[in-house]
Amino acid sequence: MRALVASLILGSSVAAQGAPLTLADLIERARKNDLRVKESQAQLQWFRAKYDEARWAWFPRVESYVAVAGPTPEARNDGLGGPPSTKSTLMYDLDFGQVGVQFRAGAEALLPIYTFGKLDALEAAGAKGVEAGEALAVRAADEAELQVSQAYWGLTLARAGFAVIDDTLKRLDDAKTTLERLRKLESEQVTQMDVYKLDFYRQQAEVQRQAAKQGEAFALAAIRLLIGARADEVLEIETAALPEPRGQPEATETLLEQALTHRPELRAVEAGVGAREQEVLIRERMYYPDFGIVGFARWVWTTSATRQRSPFAYDPYNDLSAGMALVSRYTWDFPQKSALLAAARAELDKMKAQRDLLKAGVRLELEKAHGELQSALVRVEKQTQAEKSARRWATAAFAAFDLGTGDTRDLVESFTALASASAQRAQALHDVQLGLKSLSRVVGQPVLLQVPYDPSPVTPPVSGALTPR
Repeated sequence: MRALVASLILGSSVAAQGAPLTLADLIERARKNDLRVKESQAQLQWFRAKYDEARWAWFPRVESYVAVAGPTPEARNDGLGGPPSTKSTLMYDLDFGQVGVQFRAGAEALLPIYTFGKLDALEAAGAKGVEAGEALAVRAADEAELQVSQAYWGLTLARAGFAVIDDTLKRLDDAKTTLERLRKLESEQVTQMDVYKLDFYRQQAEVQRQAAKQGEAFALAAIRLLIGARADEVLEIETAALPEPRGQPEATETLLEQALTHRPELRAVEAGVGAREQEVLIRERMYYPDFGIVGFARWVWTTSATRQRSPFAYDPYNDLSAGMALVSRYTWDFPQKSALLAAARAELDKMKAQRDLLKAGVRLELEKAHGELQSALVRVEKQTQAEKSARRWATAAFAAFDLGTGDTRDLVESFTALASASAQRAQALHDVQLGLKSLSRVVGQPVLLQVPYDPSPVTPPVSGALTPR
């Protein structure tokens, strides 16, 4: 039974690995595996580490030491601070007597209890740093999503180009068959020059097919890079026909309000402004002292010295003491404090200017993306009509040519117009998808086309961006 369950699980995992990747799969992998995303995640870990450092700034700083020193000269008396009891104890001669070794150990700790808000401001600045890091991580993931979507729709466009070129080649082959039939019938309608024309346009179509093949290869290479695919991983990308757009995007003012709330770069710069404000506060409070509690413990023992038992006797060779005190600490460096405060205020003003500049840039970027999307929607509408007209033209031209009432020039021109209109329509559909994705990147959240309300009971209102053709 275990073997059966294991084989089923293994088989399902293998099947999942071999399943074609959809756009959603590519986006998920890109937001996780893109190198810029990994870099931003590492940067976020750094911000969190600095935040933890700030949160624990109140923790007592304990410094300890252990030492072994020597040789130490002989120092003997009655242990009560009396005169030396041995001749070697006398100083300022070369008689060191029975030398020994000194052992030292100690520890000191400082616990801050009041800093006029410096520690709270430091923790708040660290929290703002984490907010900025998280926003920048989202920004990197959004960039990866945008670029992998561009590569995916580029791949879809290339494959759509294959269909257009194949249709053109089929029409040219049918025309050539008809031309050869008319040549055998010795029709005056066609000449050998018409054969050359068809061969020329067929070669041109083959060149376009090669260009589409190169575009497909480049899109696949970009996708592999963005999703972090292994070198030996075989990618199978599932693409469908370019979807038909329905509706129009929301007004720029509405989208701008959303962008000012959701755009990760704006959240990052707002967090940066908050961090700089806390830094200014810290620099201002540096003019005030810090209060804290200091504790210490010392132990000294020397093998060649008598331990003094009187509290009035000075004994640098042997000591055992501990204690604590309420202290105030202050550094009298007013010029340096003023310079650092001025620098912090300048950095705050710089960050605020960057915030205002970014907001203005977001508005301009939004106008550009919104205009490009609307232009692509108009081109889709116009090219759809152009493709329909070109298809009717090509059908009529081929029918006339087949009946012997049309010429080769009109036939080839109609085929060329149909291929051009189909290709430009596919390009416009591709640009709509890129426009939606770019607009979503600018706003900071998905943007959908708003379908106008239709009161017809047959076609109820639809909420969404795209409907497959």
